[in-house]
Amino acid sequence: MAKIKTVTLGCKVNQYETQFLREGLLSAGFTDAEDSQPADLCVINTCTITNEGDSKSRQIIRRMNRDNPDARIIVMGCYATREPEAVAALPGVSEVITDKREMPDLLGRFGVVDIPDGISGLDGRHRAYVKVQDGCLLKCSYCIIPTVRPKMESRPLQSIIDEVKRLVDNGFREVILTGIHLGHYGVDFNKGKPKAEWTRLSHLVHQICELPGDFRVRMSSIEATEVTRELIQVMQQYPEKVCPHLHVCVQSGSDRILRAMKRRWTRKHIIDRCEVVKEALHLPAFSTDLIVGFPGETEADFEDSLDICRQIGFSKIHMFPFSPRRTTPAAEMDNQIPGNIKSERGAIVKQLETELRADYYKKLVGQKLQVLVEKVSEGFDRNAAVGTSCRYGQVEIDAEGVADNDLVDVEISEARADRMVGKRLV
Repeated sequence: MAKIKTVTLGCKVNQYETQFLREGLLSAGFTDAEDSQPADLCVINTCTITNEGDSKSRQIIRRMNRDNPDARIIVMGCYATREPEAVAALPGVSEVITDKREMPDLLGRFGVVDIPDGISGLDGRHRAYVKVQDGCLLKCSYCIIPTVRPKMESRPLQSIIDEVKRLVDNGFREVILTGIHLGHYGVDFNKGKPKAEWTRLSHLVHQICELPGDFRVRMSSIEATEVTRELIQVMQQYPEKVCPHLHVCVQSGSDRILRAMKRRWTRKHIIDRCEVVKEALHLPAFSTDLIVGFPGETEADFEDSLDICRQIGFSKIHMFPFSPRRTTPAAEMDNQIPGNIKSERGAIVKQLETELRADYYKKLVGQKLQVLVEKVSEGFDRNAAVGTSCRYGQVEIDAEGVADNDLVDVEISEARADRMVGKRLV
C-alpha cells in the first residue's frame, strides 16, 4: 500500500489545503507513512511570505528527498507558484503545482474518484481551520501574495456550512474561519446585485452560529475596517458561539508608513473601529500583525506603531521584520532599514507585547471564560489541564474531571505573565 508524507509551511490556508489533498489521497488507498518509514509520495506545501519562507521551503524539499530517496515529490504553495523553475530544479521534485485550483486534477490523476468538498478533520489539531475564500486584490507595496494568489474566489456558503457540520460531528469544538482576505468573503458573489442581496462574512458567521452543537467559531486575520457593524451585531447576538477575539491587521501605526505600504486606511480608522468593538463587546481580545523596519521608518514612525498597540491593547503581536520581496514596490524603495535596527525595534515590540498581554490578563481576573482543553496532566503543574480561552489567552485549570478536547467554563483567579489560572465552573 502506497505511503504518503505531507509537510506544510506558512498560513492556516496552507494547512487547510494540505489536509484537503491528504484526505483525497487517503480515500484512494494511500496511508500515512510513520516518521521512520520512507514514503512513496511526498507533498510539500510551501510559503513565500518572507525570504525565510523561501529558504525553509527549499530546506524541506531537500530533506524530504534525502529521507525518501525513491519517493515522488510534489511541491505546491506560494513559493512554488512564484518560482516554479527554481523549485522544479531542486533534487527529487517530480511535479510543481503552480495553482491550487489544480488540486482536484492532481487527485484525479492519483485515482481519487469522488473529489472531496472540503475536509473532515485536521490531523493532530484541536481546532479546525475552514478556508472560506482565496485571493487578494489589495496589492500592498510590501506583499507578494496578490501575485501568487490573485484570483478572488469565495466558497459557496452551503459548502462551508456542510463542512462545519462535518467537523463538529467529528468532534471539533472550535472552527477557525480563514482566507487570504477573510473580510472580502462574498465580494465576488455580489457583483451586479443590489446591496440588499449581498452575501458577506457576517451572513456566513450568522448561519454557522445557527448550527446545533457545543462548539465555537473564531475568525482569523481580518482588516479592522472590515469588522462591520453587521459582523459585530452577530458577535453580540451569539456570545457563546463567536469568540470575542479579533486579529486585526495593523502592520504600522504611522500614517506616513501606511501610505507607503499602500494600505487603504489610517491609524484613526483602525483605532476607531476597535473602539466600536470595545463598546459593543465585553472585554474583547485583540491581536495583530506588525512590520518593523519598513523602508524609511523613522524613530517617530516606530513610536506611532508602539502607540497604536498601546491604544488598542493587543494581547498578542505577531512581529515581522521587513523582508524585501523581489518584484514588490517596497523592495526597490530608498532608505532600507539596516538589520540591526530591525532587530532592536523587534525586541522593543516583544517587550511591549509582554506588558500588554499582562495588562489584559489582569482585566480578566474574576471573569468567566470558555476554555478549550488541549493538554491534560502535561501542563505547568503536575495535575494541570491547559487550554485556549475564547479570548485567545492560555489558561491553566485543575485537571480533575477534565478531559482533552472539553469545552469548559472557567472563572479566572490569577493572571501571570504568560497565562491565566482559573477554576472550572460546574
